Formats: sequence, C-alpha cells, structure tokens
Amino acid sequence: MKTIAVIDYGMGNLHSASKALEHVSEADTRVVVTGDAKTILAADRVLFPGVGAIRDCMAEIRRLGVDEIVREAIRSKPVLAICVGMQALFESSEENDGVDCIDLLPGEVKFFGRDLREENGERLKVPHMGWNQVEQVSDHPICDGIANNARFYFVHSYYVQAKNRQQVVGRCHYGTDFDVMIADGHLFATQFHPEKSAETGLKLLHNFVNWKP
Repeated sequence: MKTIAVIDYGMGNLHSASKALEHVSEADTRVVVTGDAKTILAADRVLFPGVGAIRDCMAEIRRLGVDEIVREAIRSKPVLAICVGMQALFESSEENDGVDCIDLLPGEVKFFGRDLREENGERLKVPHMGWNQVEQVSDHPICDGIANNARFYFVHSYYVQAKNRQQVVGRCHYGTDFDVMIADGHLFATQFHPEKSAETGLKLLHNFVNWKP
C-alpha cells in the first residue's frame, strides 16, 4: 500500500485536497491527513497545503516543526506545495509587516497593492480571486497533458517573485507578471489551487501522484 501524507498544521484546505488526491489515486494508494512527523516522513508522497495569513501559518509551521519535516521530505520523495504552502517555502513575505519564511527557495512574496491596475488603467480587485491562465515557461512532467495557458483557480493577495528563474515552470498575469508554478528536484509548488481547478487541476494532481523525479 502506497501512502500520500497531507500535512495537517491547522492551516490548510485539507478536506478538498485529500478528497481530490483520493479521486486521482489508484486503489493501492491511501491518503492520510496527519501532523505526525514519522507518518509524513514514511509516506511515499507529501502534500504541503496552506490557507490564511502567512504570520499565523509560519507560527504553526515552526511550533510543530513542519519546516524541518518539509526539508527532510523534499530530500527523498515527491512533495507538492499549494498556495500559502508554496509561499512559505521562500525567503520572506511582505504580509503582516514582513515575515521570515522557511527559506528553502530563493525569492520573496510581494503584495499586489491597494491600487492594482492593468496597463489600460482598469482597476483590479485584491485578492486575485477566480480563474486565470497559466503560461508554461518550461517543461515539467507534472504539466504533461495540460495545455499551455490552461486556466486554474486562484485566491491570494500576495504573489511570488522567484530569484532562480530556472525553477519557474509557470507564470500568470494579474496587473503584474508573477510566478505560479515552481519546481526544484523532488519539489513542485503551485500558487493556484489544483483541487479547486476542475478537470485541469485533477490532471495536475494525477500527474503528481504518478511523478517519478
């Protein structure tokens, strides 16, 4: 029996993410929602979710040792980080007057701003909420069978600017260009919510379940 561990640190969209993983997994795969380090590190794959304010997320991540669990997991098995889970992997975030993050990936998390506009002057709402196109800027097995500029579902007020451009797989535009898919070794991360992105999101999760980095 194979196991996918969904990390529970009180800050993730755990139910819908775990149900989506169960939907795309084979019968010999078990999805467990857990905060237990041994269970997570014994799993074949790991999902690192995140919803809410980064200050609260990082407080729980550090209190529960999730930062070290994620560091260890990434060394040996496929890990998928979603939304704030992705943001937490970078150096720092502008949210909550500035928060130091896990610092696994080089880059910063920026605020869209209170007066976000397109080049034509159109004012945009923050948070960026709803469906948007994702441009694939490099090839990756987790994107197999997913059309370039396919639409995914977003809910966020802060966005990633990665310093290592070789790690960027996908980008999006909402008033500004920003990075929404990141890959590094055993790690793949998305700003959007694949579990809320209909068939395209399920395809991405299916690819993750079958990914052999």
